[in-house]
Amino acid sequence: MKIAIPIVDGQLCMHFGHCAHFALVDVDEKDKKIAAQKLVEPPPHEPGVLPKWLHEQGATVILAGGMGSRAQDLFKHNGIEVVVGCQSAAPETLVAAYLGGKLVAGENACDH
Repeated sequence: MKIAIPIVDGQLCMHFGHCAHFALVDVDEKDKKIAAQKLVEPPPHEPGVLPKWLHEQGATVILAGGMGSRAQDLFKHNGIEVVVGCQSAAPETLVAAYLGGKLVAGENACDH
């Protein structure tokens, strides 16, 4: 499993398309632990680019604060599970909560 998280200033960016980087977190599903993590700079944000690019990076899940319905559909079409409404936190904190079944996903921070 590889979890993608949009990042700005070391924390989850509330809108995935406005992030400076993505944390790509490789997870050992059996042990429910982080196996590896890296920050990558995304290509320029244009409709449809990030879902395809993250699929090419091997992402299987994206944790986001906000995301429009069209973008969610594009991620799902690329085989990436979408979790929206996440609160801003460090990638390690979000992944640990997700793996432990304790990630609180609230309201989608995106209004379009």
